[in-house]
Amino acid sequence: MKKIVAMMMAVMMLGGILTGCGSSSNQEVSTSGDTAASSGAGTETKTIDISGVKLINDGKLTVGEEVGYPPFENFKEDGTTPEGFDVDIVTEVARRLGLEVEIINTAWDGIFSGIDVNYDCVCSAVTINAKRQKTMLFSTPYINNYQAVVIPADSDWKITSFKDLDGKSIAVQKETTSDELMSDYKSTGTIDTEIVANEKVTSCFTQLTNGEIDAVVVDSTVADGYIAKESDKYKIAFKDDSEAEQFGIAMGLKNTALQTAINEALADMEAEGFIDETYDYWFGSKAAIEE
Repeated sequence: MKKIVAMMMAVMMLGGILTGCGSSSNQEVSTSGDTAASSGAGTETKTIDISGVKLINDGKLTVGEEVGYPPFENFKEDGTTPEGFDVDIVTEVARRLGLEVEIINTAWDGIFSGIDVNYDCVCSAVTINAKRQKTMLFSTPYINNYQAVVIPADSDWKITSFKDLDGKSIAVQKETTSDELMSDYKSTGTIDTEIVANEKVTSCFTQLTNGEIDAVVVDSTVADGYIAKESDKYKIAFKDDSEAEQFGIAMGLKNTALQTAINEALADMEAEGFIDETYDYWFGSKAAIEE
């Protein structure tokens, strides 16, 4: 795995203090406003018309995220400032809409129920699928993803499909695509495996490091981020390239004006290379990962 590409990028302000919702599942977080990768910040870009967009808070794009899913979103060492790929993406989207951004740290379980109530949208490694599209709108995809199996770097275990997990113990994050996939495999009798479902993906990797489980089934993008930083600990033993997933920003079914504005921002960011540069910063080179 190619290591994270070193680059100097401009710093942009998130604007204001990040505040949590009233729900106990939400956590108040604060930030200095720094983003790890923001090549578009400080440059002249057009401000997208949002005159028809209704927002929870005037002048702000309020965003729900589960801060604890690195490298998409995680806390810096201070324990309060969020950073990550999704943080950078949604912050740049907000800037191009002429808005500040406010990130609400929300538990994954129930995160979508807060749309149009506690925040305008969710940008938190959300897979676009038919079931979710019945209850929410999605932006155009901003990243592709696959399901992957991660094992210790020094393991000689050969895995050619998810069926090779039969008889093993695996960890997944609860109520994610990985959890649904492995639960389906087990419930249909395709494999007989012990599934440990954790609230946080970080717990899955801690269990793997401690030898408590045999493997982690997780988004390939998350696996890439971990391996880019700790290739001495982990490696991808199998990635299901046949089942591509796409992540998008989720919002309310009636918020078509916001969907249009976000899509315009994402299109400009893609054309200008912002998304690719941010991807390289957090995950390593796309080309290296796909080879």
